[in-house]
Amino acid sequence: MAGDRPEGGEVPLLYSEGNVAARVALEREVRGWSTTELAERVTRAGIKMNQTAVWRIENGTPRRRINLDEALAFTRVFELPLEELMSPPLEGLDIASRRLVQEAVEAFYETRDARDRLHHAVVAISDHIKAHPDSSRAIHEQCLRLMGDERDARTLSNDIADGGHY
Repeated sequence: MAGDRPEGGEVPLLYSEGNVAARVALEREVRGWSTTELAERVTRAGIKMNQTAVWRIENGTPRRRINLDEALAFTRVFELPLEELMSPPLEGLDIASRRLVQEAVEAFYETRDARDRLHHAVVAISDHIKAHPDSSRAIHEQCLRLMGDERDARTLSNDIADGGHY
């Protein structure tokens, strides 16, 4: 197209299929997945793909095109918004740094989900105690038995008494 190649060079696009291919390779490498494992994950996400297709997307000459359904499957597998998958990889981060960031992000979401689960469980116990006040002492003793640590059990009991974890 006119204007795409000034002076014979390619103009990098903010969002492009080339970016998706580069991000697929990068995100796969960051997670330590083989092309076969990525293909299996994409297939489990609902889009049949084999290892050769992944390799051709990442390395082929010409590169294998990516259709919208495949791009959406990659977003599900990598847990990235489509806009992020289409964006060029950030400069200045090596694979080791990206892996560390990926690990931190996964731990953050796991912690957030666990905190939410804890909050809902504490609210349910608090509501149960309100409906059955005679069970309060036994519930607190059970917390101590299961946790083994009096300080942690006291913290959980205080959350229950306060009606929530947050």
